[in-house]
Amino acid sequence: MLTTPLCRRLGIEAPVCSVGFGTGAGPELAAAVSEAGGLGVLGGTALRELLGPVIDRTRERTAKPIGVNLILHEDQRPTAEVALARGVEVIVLFWGDPAPIVELAAGTAFVIVQVGSVEEARRAVDAGVDAVIAQGVESGGHVIGTTALSVLVPAIVDAISPVPVLASGGIADGRGLAAALVLGAQAVSLGTRFVASDEAFIDEQYKQRVVAETDTVYSTDLFDGGWADAPHRVLRNAVVREWEASGKSREGEPIGKLDSIRGGQIDIPRYAAFMTTPSFHGDVDEAPLWAGQSVALVRDIRSAGEIVRTIVAEAEAALYSATTYSNDAQQSSANSPS
Repeated sequence: MLTTPLCRRLGIEAPVCSVGFGTGAGPELAAAVSEAGGLGVLGGTALRELLGPVIDRTRERTAKPIGVNLILHEDQRPTAEVALARGVEVIVLFWGDPAPIVELAAGTAFVIVQVGSVEEARRAVDAGVDAVIAQGVESGGHVIGTTALSVLVPAIVDAISPVPVLASGGIADGRGLAAALVLGAQAVSLGTRFVASDEAFIDEQYKQRVVAETDTVYSTDLFDGGWADAPHRVLRNAVVREWEASGKSREGEPIGKLDSIRGGQIDIPRYAAFMTTPSFHGDVDEAPLWAGQSVALVRDIRSAGEIVRTIVAEAEAALYSATTYSNDAQQSSANSPS
């Protein structure tokens, strides 16, 4: 199987990681990705005190390495302590200073932080992270990157070598993995492709939209209820079109209810930043459907394990084809009359 030095450091076989996209990234998805040889990542921030039992449920499904994603716009040390106490091998950080978690995880877990610029990557390395994820502006969900992935990855690789770099944004198949590896990344981190997986704890209508739609919208202030001033990318659905037609007004009535992971139901305000899980009671056309530009490449809903295996096989084929073409071109040039 296609592998890299980072894979060997993480104890995984394939250079494919799933994104811990909140409550949508639960035990079933993380375990399926890890069992297939990749790194499955749980959405840790939304779970907080329930994270321990969720990790236990994941461990029941796989003994292979797993990760936990933490969003640093608030103090995540208590949640990180839960993950570390359960022996989670990888902590993935986003949107803030990684230093407190790096200190907490020292000698215990491998720490990766997602960044959007060379400057942020350098700061992360200075803080002691073990690897960085270069997030291109093509990404779905909350987007800290402002540069295309094809430019950002090699720029960060050059800036922080030998610290490993992963690539995220606009990748949904093996050609994207192959391209990322050629650019210098040692793995990819995929969100949108795994939203359209059997195991993702996502509303089925949302999954079907990811398969059917290709039009995404990047905004700094559309779905910012609960997370202000955070740029993000979503599918263009009814609520987005309404927002655009109204001159980008964000007024309106609640759009439905969500079963709380702590019991009971909670009202969901219009333009709230949340994940439409199967426990959402409302119209997904009124909700944020987080997705990156890679939706153009997502054409079906598959098991997460099949997604990992297919992407790796496609990448191997793409790299072999490129090598064969290069060798043929060199041979042709050598045989040409001078």
